[in-house]
Amino acid sequence: MTKRRPPGMSNQEWVEAQIKLAQNQGEFDDLPGAGKPLKLADQHDPDWWVKDFIRREDLETEALLPPAVQLRKEKQQVHEKVRGMRRETEVREYLADLNKRIRLSIRDTTGPVVPTGPVDEDVVIAQWRMERPAREPLPQRTEEHRPRKRSIWQRLFS
Repeated sequence: MTKRRPPGMSNQEWVEAQIKLAQNQGEFDDLPGAGKPLKLADQHDPDWWVKDFIRREDLETEALLPPAVQLRKEKQQVHEKVRGMRRETEVREYLADLNKRIRLSIRDTTGPVVPTGPVDEDVVIAQWRMERPAREPLPQRTEEHRPRKRSIWQRLFS
């Protein structure tokens, strides 16, 4: 627990005395980063702390964009996104969800207005189909004439 400031002593004097006492006791020895220069921000960049936080926490910078801009970027990258999908139903669900979010963004605009229209699902699906490798038809099963296996009763009484 910290000691109380003695009466009649100013806050600054008391803090300086506490620091000197800690230095004399060696509490500042072997601290992490000892002897390394301080990383001071650029004086002309008011957003240095945000940039440092993004770098340190390894965040995606797209998460900081307004929703309308995010949707526009997602719409531009829709072909790359659907390229990795395996089923047409999966592609249709994704496009329906994207169009729903775009319509909602158009209706409830808060922030910058970025013109973004819905995605034409038929065009995207047609391109997705063209990029898919053609599936080879399954080989037709030929009916091999195998004798039917007789039941145990047929074998016993024949």
